[in-house]
Amino acid sequence: MTPFLDALSLLLVYSAIAVYAAGFIAYTLGLARRTAPRPAPAKERVLAGPATVPPAPPGTTEPTSESAPATSKAFRVGYALTVLGWVLHVAATVLRGIAAERVPWANMFEFSLTGTALIIGTFLAVSIRGRLAFLGTAVLGLVVLLLGVATVSFYVPVVPLMPALQSGWLVIHVLVALLATAFFGLAFLVSITYLLKSRRHPEQTTRLQRLLEATPPAEDLDRLAYRLTIVGFILWTFTLIAGAIWAGRAWGRFWGWDVKEVWTFIIWVLYAAYLHAMATRGWHGRRAAWLCITGFAAVLFNFGIVNVFFTGLHSYSGL
Repeated sequence: MTPFLDALSLLLVYSAIAVYAAGFIAYTLGLARRTAPRPAPAKERVLAGPATVPPAPPGTTEPTSESAPATSKAFRVGYALTVLGWVLHVAATVLRGIAAERVPWANMFEFSLTGTALIIGTFLAVSIRGRLAFLGTAVLGLVVLLLGVATVSFYVPVVPLMPALQSGWLVIHVLVALLATAFFGLAFLVSITYLLKSRRHPEQTTRLQRLLEATPPAEDLDRLAYRLTIVGFILWTFTLIAGAIWAGRAWGRFWGWDVKEVWTFIIWVLYAAYLHAMATRGWHGRRAAWLCITGFAAVLFNFGIVNVFFTGLHSYSGL
C-alpha cells in the first residue's frame, strides 16, 4: 500500500507542476495584454460636408471595450489554475504523509513539497486582500522551478523516520520554519519587483515601462515587502527558539554551533538588520530591497547547499 500511495503522490506532484505551468502561461498572457500598445484614437477631420473619419494608420487598432475584460479574464484563469494546482499539490503532500505514517517534511524532497505548497497557499491567501496578480507569473515560475528540482534531484522513496526526528518538535519546529520561508519568499519576489519598478533608465523599452506601470506604486511594494518580512521574521524567531529547545532535549545542549544552527542564526540576523534598518534608520527603497533579497538568498543557501554539502547533526536530507 505504501509504494502505491507514494507513486500516486508523485503523480499528483507532476500534475500540479503541469497545472502551475498552465497558470504561469495565463498570468504571462495577462501581463502581455497589459503591455500591449494602447489603441490610438482616430482623429476626426472637420470638412465642409459631412464629417468623415480617416482610416487608422497601419499598426494601430481601433479602441474597443474588450481589452480590459480580456486582461482580467487572463488573470482570473491564472488564479483558478493556481487554486487547482494547489489542491493537487496539497493532495500529493497529504498522500506522502499517509504513506510515510508521519508528517511529510522529514527530508529535502518532502520539505520542498510542503514548502512550495505553503508558498502557493500564502500567495492565494494574501491575494484575497490585495491585488497580487502582478506576482502570479513570478510565484508560479519559482514554484515550478523548485518543484522540478525537488522531483529530479531530491526525491527519495518513503523511509521510516530516524530516531533523532521522532519527536513532536518535528511538527512544530519544521512547520513554522516552512511558513516563515513562504513569507520570506513572497517578500523576496516583491522586493525584486520593487527594484525593477524603481529602476528608471532611458534605455528601457516601452513594453517594459508599460509592464512596470501595471504593478502597484513603488511605495506600496516597499511596504508590502516589509509587512511580509515582519510575519516571516516572527515565525523564524520561533523556529530558532523551538530548535534550541528541541536540541536541549535531544542532545543535552541548546546550542552547539552546528553548521545548520549557525546558518539559521545568520538568516535571523540578516532579517533583523533589515527590519531594524527599515524601522529606525529609514532604509526604505533600494537598499532595503537588496537586504531583503540577501536574506532570502541565505535561506536558499541554507536549504540547497548546507543540507547537501555540509555534514553535521542536522544532516537529514535523505540523499
